[in-house]
Amino acid sequence: MSNDPVADVALAERIQEGREKILSELRKIIVGQDEAVDHVLLTLFVGGNSLLVGVPGLAKTLLVRAISQVLDLDFSRIQFTPDLMPSDITGTDIIQQREDGTRGLVFAPGPVFANVVLADEINRTPPKTQAALLEAMEEKRVTVQAKTYDLSPPFFVFATQNPIELEGTYPLPEAQLDRFMFHIRMEHLEEDEELDVVRSTTGETTPELDRVISRDDLLAFQRLVRRVPAAEPVLRYAVSLARASRPSREGGLGFVNDWVSYGASVRAAQHLVLGGKARALSQGRLTVSFDDVKALALPVLRHRILVNFRAESEGRTTDELIAMLLDAVPAAEPVLRYAVSLARASRPSREGGLGFVNDWVSYGASVRAAQHLVLGGKARALSQGRLTVSFDDVKALALPVLRHRILVNFRAESEGRTTDELIAMLLDAVPVPASGM
Repeated sequence: MSNDPVADVALAERIQEGREKILSELRKIIVGQDEAVDHVLLTLFVGGNSLLVGVPGLAKTLLVRAISQVLDLDFSRIQFTPDLMPSDITGTDIIQQREDGTRGLVFAPGPVFANVVLADEINRTPPKTQAALLEAMEEKRVTVQAKTYDLSPPFFVFATQNPIELEGTYPLPEAQLDRFMFHIRMEHLEEDEELDVVRSTTGETTPELDRVISRDDLLAFQRLVRRVPAAEPVLRYAVSLARASRPSREGGLGFVNDWVSYGASVRAAQHLVLGGKARALSQGRLTVSFDDVKALALPVLRHRILVNFRAESEGRTTDELIAMLLDAVPAAEPVLRYAVSLARASRPSREGGLGFVNDWVSYGASVRAAQHLVLGGKARALSQGRLTVSFDDVKALALPVLRHRILVNFRAESEGRTTDELIAMLLDAVPVPASGM
């Protein structure tokens, strides 16, 4: 967080309140699609771009337009067609007559110069035109005739695709797919929800949307998301998911090597963490958790994992592979496990166990030791201005927590072994997991 944690906490509360206000306004015209709406809001809070995929009539365009109204952002819709040119998106230089009668080139901005750009049916235009959005999505600027023009913040691209029509379409290049934070699927509504849609759209009343958050508020929210702390194990978990999705000749997961051509890039891990931070804030929490990362694995990874022919022939879907990834890459609370491992390792055992413990210890620490390691670690973290407990906190408290719980035997005493010396050996023998798992 920043140097003013009180202000950050207040801003975090405003994010949660703002999210509820936005949802209240959207519910005036959007029925159902809760998960899609939530992912679109997370995209806004992070400052990313997202791909919305669904058959016609699911309110993809309406959702994006409505959000721009609620946030009072400039909205621009581009209908992608086979004959659309890059200059139709970015703008171009035109000859214009000046007041003195002379003529010169003047830049005429294209529809990309807006806060919210809806790229409707983006896969209906050739790759050259699709690529016109690349610089805008990543760098928040466009270059025309060797001159660069900055886009006014905040800037978002929401692209739509129709999954049922393939003729006359151009699959998005992998480089452009990777720039979308989320791949958001929108499905048909339940029967009662469809009835609500028909009822509300066939009458005389047209709901009016109120502006509930300013663009300055939204930019402040985006800055706060970046300041949300993420524990090292959570970062490692996000990286582990991305790395585990890639096929490898040396090791790797068997089903990934069998069914995946290309896995996720490091940008997937970045978006898992950023999306997790935004999700935590929107739910009133100040730290990102493993559950935040898990909850966003599908929309973050499904457009970044390319399955091979074998997977397609066997009917394996990307979503199915992501579910298998989540099962294969553990996300147990690593600090808790480390504390438990220290306590368990201090106990002599006839079946395995550490040699020096079996030689010199009569009785080891109980589960209460692990509890006190974690509780003390949490207090130590807060006293040092941190919101998450770390492995170092547990290590720092190992001596005072364990020294009265480990009872050495006669052999240890006769050899001059002290409890503190055994605890130091325990800390060396029980490693902190390199993967953070």
